[in-house]
Amino acid sequence: MAKATSFGELLEAVDHLSLDEQESLIDIVRHRIAEYRRQEISSLISSARKEYQQGKLSPETPQDIMDSILS
Repeated sequence: MAKATSFGELLEAVDHLSLDEQESLIDIVRHRIAEYRRQEISSLISSARKEYQQGKLSPETPQDIMDSILS
């Protein structure tokens, strides 16, 4: 089993990369985060659709939502 790397160790390892490698790493991490967020949103949408089909949710207007938040 692989040993977990601490955040500090990770930062230190990044310091040993060239600037081009660091920029590539940043791009890769940003793309992974964006994909993770997309998957998270997709999962929430699927869950909401199921709840709606089961009658647990009803359609609301944006004003209804704002009224609920502000009350």
